[in-house]
This record gives sequence, structure tokens and C-alpha cells, in this order.
Amino acid sequence: MAGAAEDAAARRSRRPLEDVQAAALAAPPALDAVAALAAEPGRVKVLAEVKRASPSRGVMADIPDPAALASRYARAGAAAISVLTEERRFRGSLADLEAVRAAVDVPVLRKDFVSTGYQVLEARAAGADLVLLIVAALGDEALASLARLIGDLGMTPLVETHDERELDRALEIGARIVGVNARDLDTFELDRDLFGRLAPRIPDGVVRVAESAVRTADDVAAYRAAGADVVLVGEALVTGDPESLLASFTKAGA
Repeated sequence: MAGAAEDAAARRSRRPLEDVQAAALAAPPALDAVAALAAEPGRVKVLAEVKRASPSRGVMADIPDPAALASRYARAGAAAISVLTEERRFRGSLADLEAVRAAVDVPVLRKDFVSTGYQVLEARAAGADLVLLIVAALGDEALASLARLIGDLGMTPLVETHDERELDRALEIGARIVGVNARDLDTFELDRDLFGRLAPRIPDGVVRVAESAVRTADDVAAYRAAGADVVLVGEALVTGDPESLLASFTKAGA
């Protein structure tokens, strides 16, 4: 988290806040991510991720052309595309986000350790429709103010949680898309039953996103049975055959 904030500060020294704000306000309107990801009977939706690396798995894929990969995802039925823009651990960039936005007509998520308004403005300037907010990394005031800014810019926050208290905090700010991440951010261990425990606490009308531990169609089916509207999938897609996997995931969620 600290590294991402330092990198954002370095970008701000090169591109002033006023310039990013002007670009954000001049960008085409954001797409309606809630509508794109909303629950549909008999179907689970896939938020497909452009992801080169992670702290837990190391380097997974080179991905020289993120736009081409995102286009494959979209053609295969992905409801939205997640783009890792964090540089140090995930080897992503805002350029990846811009390239993906230009290539697909589905909503695009900026996935990063977002803790400042500057990063939110960067996301909108680059064409993001969604911005990840990690409850565990933000105090109450920061969480609420960042969510408000995201909404004011026409985007939607995907509010990520890891336990009951974090879920309560997400709902307190009126989150319309809530993620439950099975991976502990400190230990990187997976709790595959976490989504099933938290999902009943998420009200109807709020999009439920299951994050992490999605590698097979059986994983998707289990998350769907537990109440997931959407599954976020990264590693399996970038290390396998995206088209066949997306087809099997969609079938499994029926």
C-alpha cells in the first residue's frame, strides 16, 4: 500500500493534480458497471483480470498486449475487465488501463491500492468505470470520501472486504458492488469458505463479487451456489486458455 502511494506521489510530481482533474472531467462518461454486473437468474458473470504478477504467486504472464487479451475476454463473454495498475508487485500500469479501455466496450476496473483522490482522478482520466477500494487499507473517513469522489465522477467503487466488520463498513457507505476476497492480504492464505459465510449478510440489490480461489469450473459453481453474482478471475485466465475457461465458467454458473 505504501509503495503504491509513493508511486502515485511521484506521478503527481510529473503530472500536476490540475492536469489530471481536467483530463478526468473531459473523459467520456463512465459505463454503468452496476447494470453490467447485476445479478441475473441462472447466470454468474465473470470479471476477467489482466494480471501479470502478484505478491503471492510471483510472475504469471508477460502480457505484452493487454488490449488484445482484454478483447479476447470480452469476445468470450466477460461482463467486465479488471486491470492491475500497481507497478511494484503486479507489474501493471495506467497505460495498460488506457489500452484496455480503448479496446473493449464493457466496463473496466482500475485495480490498485487506491488511497488518494489523485489516484481516483487518474482512473477516470484513463477511462476506468470502476475503482477498487480495499476496506482493510482505509480508515472510515478515507473510505467514505474516496467512494463519494468515485461516484461524483460517474464511476462505481468495487468495495473489497475480508470479514464481517469490513463488510459492515462497506454497507455503511452504501456500496452497490461488494467484493469478498478469500485471500488474506497479510499472509496470502486462502479461506475458500469466507464468501459463503459473508454472502448472506449482503442485502439483495447489492452485487456480490467472489474474489480469489477461482481456478476451475467447480470453483465457480461453488461460489454461485453460495450466492455470487460475479466471480473475479485472474491467474487461471492469464495462465490458461481464456476462451475455453470463460465458456466453462459461464456454464458452471448456470
